[in-house]
Amino acid sequence: MSRIINVAAAQLGPIQKSDSKRDVIDRLLAHMYNAHRMGCDVVVFPELALTTFFPRWYMEDPEELNAFYETEMPGPLTQVLFDTAKKLGVGFCLGYAELSKEEDRYHRYNTSILVGKDSRIIGKYHKVHLPGHQEHEPWREFQHLEKRYFEAGKKFSVWPAFNGIFGMALCNDRRWSETYRVLALQGAEMILLGYNTPVHNPPAPEHDDLSMFHNRLVMQAGAYQNGTWVVGVAKAGNEENCEMIGGTCIIAPSGEVVAACSTKGDELAIASCDLDLCTSYKSTIFNFEKHRRPEAYGLITAQKGAIIPQF
Repeated sequence: MSRIINVAAAQLGPIQKSDSKRDVIDRLLAHMYNAHRMGCDVVVFPELALTTFFPRWYMEDPEELNAFYETEMPGPLTQVLFDTAKKLGVGFCLGYAELSKEEDRYHRYNTSILVGKDSRIIGKYHKVHLPGHQEHEPWREFQHLEKRYFEAGKKFSVWPAFNGIFGMALCNDRRWSETYRVLALQGAEMILLGYNTPVHNPPAPEHDDLSMFHNRLVMQAGAYQNGTWVVGVAKAGNEENCEMIGGTCIIAPSGEVVAACSTKGDELAIASCDLDLCTSYKSTIFNFEKHRRPEAYGLITAQKGAIIPQF
């Protein structure tokens, strides 16, 4: 019997600095209601879905910076997302900036959570591959200070959810093959992946015209080589004079795009995803137990002679 999950990839258009979180949450709720009307089981929102992409600015005032973070989830403003999920019987995946206190220290993470149809948080993920830089670089048209404003996550995890095995990743994670492989080795059948990606790459502007090609390339390759569904969801459009790519899509374990958004605004891409399709790839060409050779990977050395770790 097939395990079908109806997925809504909930692309967002730009969020300006002047937009309130309440206004943004209303847009998320509209996506949830529309997805419910079309029979969806889970709605996947982008990275940092509650705010503009604030790492594009250098900020020294802690109060100014803290306004972009959530200190609890759900909180006073976001509780309505959880209440609506329970009322509609729709799960969701949400990316946001998290400020948490752990062992008498404050930590800042680029976070995503997976929430079930009963409104309970199933899993939480902290972004591992932080791009950009840490110090102010005035020569740039805009900053990319994720390394300054976030701590890197420590691991990739999977969770049983929606009658399958789900993993999460964020933005720059999608460019690294290890992301998909580590999740697949834990049995991932669907990877939920939000992103905020500018068209312009200040250190390498020769890449600009390839931004959409590279976006699809890495997600399709990750899906196929690991026999898993990938749901890539953008925050897109002209946000504070920074043009961001769209390209929201749902990718099958075959590597084929089965649904996609065609604009850079608020839009849903919807697909009925058969999780059992993963078996066709995980049990044949990408059967890790039969065909993968991890013992050979330890023979590859880095420039300084360090053994590349086995996964």
